[in-house]
Amino acid sequence: MGAGPERSDGTVSQHRRRRFDVRVVPHRRRSPFRLRDWRMRTKLATVLVIPSVAFLVLAGVQTHTLVGRTTALGDFAQQVGIGRQVVALVHQLQQERDRAAGELGELRRGGAGVDRDAAIVVLKPLQGATDQALRDLRRAAEPLADADASWRVAYSEVLEAYDQVVYIRAAIPPAVLGSDTILSNYHRAVDALLRLLAEPSPGEDRPTLSDAVLRYVQLARVKELSSRVRAQLYEAARAGRYGVEDRVVLSDLRAQQLTALGAFRVVATAAQVRRFDETSVDPAFLAATRLEEQSLPTGAAPAVLPAPQWWAASEQRQELLRRVEASVLDDAVRQADEVSASQLRTTLLVVGSVVSVLLVALLISVLVGRSIARSMRLLRGQALRIAQLELPEALDRLRTVTGGVPAIEVPPAVVRSLDEIGELAEAFVAVHRSAVNVAVEQATTRRNVNAMFVNLARRSQVLVERQLELLDDLEREESDPDQLENLFKLDHLAARMRRNDDSLLVLAGTESTRRWNRPVGLGAMLLAASAEIEQYQRVRHGAVADLHVVGHAVGELVHVLAELLENATSFSRPDTVVGVTARAEGAGAVIEISDQGLGMSAVALAEANAVLATPPAADVATVERMGLFVVSHLAARLGVEVRLDGGEGGLVARVRLPGGLLAAAPDREAPAPARMLTATAAGAAWGGVPPAGELPVAGRPPVWGGARPAGELPVAGRRAETAPRQARSVPVRAEDVLAPSGRPPASAGGGWWSRQGPSPASAPQGSPTPPAVPVTGGTNERGLPVRVPMAQLSAVTRPQQPVARHDPDPEAVGGMLSRLYSGVRRAEAEDTTEISMPPGGVRTEGGQR
Repeated sequence: MGAGPERSDGTVSQHRRRRFDVRVVPHRRRSPFRLRDWRMRTKLATVLVIPSVAFLVLAGVQTHTLVGRTTALGDFAQQVGIGRQVVALVHQLQQERDRAAGELGELRRGGAGVDRDAAIVVLKPLQGATDQALRDLRRAAEPLADADASWRVAYSEVLEAYDQVVYIRAAIPPAVLGSDTILSNYHRAVDALLRLLAEPSPGEDRPTLSDAVLRYVQLARVKELSSRVRAQLYEAARAGRYGVEDRVVLSDLRAQQLTALGAFRVVATAAQVRRFDETSVDPAFLAATRLEEQSLPTGAAPAVLPAPQWWAASEQRQELLRRVEASVLDDAVRQADEVSASQLRTTLLVVGSVVSVLLVALLISVLVGRSIARSMRLLRGQALRIAQLELPEALDRLRTVTGGVPAIEVPPAVVRSLDEIGELAEAFVAVHRSAVNVAVEQATTRRNVNAMFVNLARRSQVLVERQLELLDDLEREESDPDQLENLFKLDHLAARMRRNDDSLLVLAGTESTRRWNRPVGLGAMLLAASAEIEQYQRVRHGAVADLHVVGHAVGELVHVLAELLENATSFSRPDTVVGVTARAEGAGAVIEISDQGLGMSAVALAEANAVLATPPAADVATVERMGLFVVSHLAARLGVEVRLDGGEGGLVARVRLPGGLLAAAPDREAPAPARMLTATAAGAAWGGVPPAGELPVAGRPPVWGGARPAGELPVAGRRAETAPRQARSVPVRAEDVLAPSGRPPASAGGGWWSRQGPSPASAPQGSPTPPAVPVTGGTNERGLPVRVPMAQLSAVTRPQQPVARHDPDPEAVGGMLSRLYSGVRRAEAEDTTEISMPPGGVRTEGGQR
């Protein structure tokens, strides 16, 4: 839709109709089943509440608890399962211990003459079987490396006790230690294994599993006590007698055995009790029991059992007990595995349910979040395009428009949903449309203001040119030096007013009407810029390269240099000079203007260079720093780089001209400026550079000879005392320096500037030729000739043939001059008006204080 005036088709726009309505989108029936039409609160509640509740209630409570229980029961089942390796190692240790007890009894009985190698041969296979059982236990315990701390402590105690058993084995054949010392190491190892066997704990909420562990632990204790009874009886049988404490130890072991058997019967199931009873009535079990009963203490001393018969009977009984123990342990392992598997299935079921709920919640959240994210992404993209591309481009187009204001299209909103995001998108479009409308109105206003500026500047230029023409006539006819000096000052003020008009055209964005169609020397262009400022006497031209500038850029480049020179002379002491140099650099050229003024701070210098690098838009601050604004815009228009740098006691302005602004030297013509310059000065202005320290200025001709008092500058209108006056010169302006031979500055087709139509003052009359030998007033302290001001006036102005002259009406001329002088006095009064300044001073052109 266009940003210009709305079409008057008799209807009211939808935006105006709903100007006071909170909704800026057309009304449409909202569907609760259409996801994109949900309100933002509904979407956010859906995205946040459902996943949060599902995660906190199901995942946070159930899953964590069930997974913990499953892990605990899994570890319990593994610990119970490793009991098979534990009881196997216990059985092998019992075998080795009981056999070692018998061998120790034999060694004590035989004394020094017994064959000790026979004991080694008997014990070696048993020790190997025990070591193999330990290796099996180690392999089975590797998965439980991360088990609970109590189980790892018990397992480490088993390994330490077994190391003591391995260490004590070497003391059995020599029998250097007592039986109690050697067998006590075996007892500690077996006790450590029984503690490890009783370590698994399912928790307080699983009493059935705790009873299962207690059953096989009690039965293992029954078997261990039966093995220790066998060891005591076998040792006494091999020794042929009982020891002093053997009967007490046997009585104590039998009492403990009965206690452990009673505890087993209490916790065991009926099937397990029946299985034990069936084992206890086995003939082998009964045979061992009858032999053991013979060793019971009665009224007489207990009998010593035959060693081979007792060992064989007791070994069969131990094997029967091991089978019962294995069956009870298998029952506990099976029960633990079943409970662990059941808990795992429950956990997986609950976790699956939790995951399903989470997936559903996640799916809903993704759908809702995707809808919000897509709308926000589209809205963000459109907002960024409006802020960074479309609106700046539209403002740039409207800011740089020269003709009519174009129509700016505002795209519609990209989010078409009926939620808050859609309303926000429509609001963005409405803001964009309003901004474009305001920019169009501002562009129209700016174009009108610029047109008024251009019209006023053109009118002022016409008046200034007419004023300069009138001053030319008055200067030619005036012979009074003092009055002529005043006319020269008015002439220079008018030239400065014309430059201000050109600055006003730059402010309005219009090009100057002053044009040049031929390349101009760089030295002549510097002279023209110097002639445009007030304090031209202080400008000193140094080395200037022999380069030429294309004609279409001369006018604007002279304006740039004049502004820089004006800034340099205005903000430096009156007794200092401003140096100007120009040199070639690569394909271009560099012009340097240095002063000895106040200088600028680093911050102000950076700000000024930023303005010069990037021309700012015209605003109220532009009027305060008009020169800086004009220089930046003209430099950007010409492609010239202007930069301010700190110098020795002042500033250095560097102007870099690109190679495209330089041209070859034109065909040389005999210089004869329209305004009265001497032949030598005109030639210097057209094709060369004046001598060092000299400059053709308004109100005096260039000095090439004669003498001048030291420290004295020539003043317009000052009479010479050493030579008679031959001619009278007029103020030198920029067009005087740049005008070619025989071509008036106001001529059509490439002149400096002219009003429409020829002027009477520019009629094609040949300029009078000055005398070949100029009148000089001696030489100065540097040996240069000093020219006498206006000494050649009569020779230059004297016509070769008498021409009829029509004198104007004296009253008309007097009235015109009176009005001119009154205008000049008013201008001087305005320039000298006192203005109150703040304590910190005021930043002026170039950033100086």
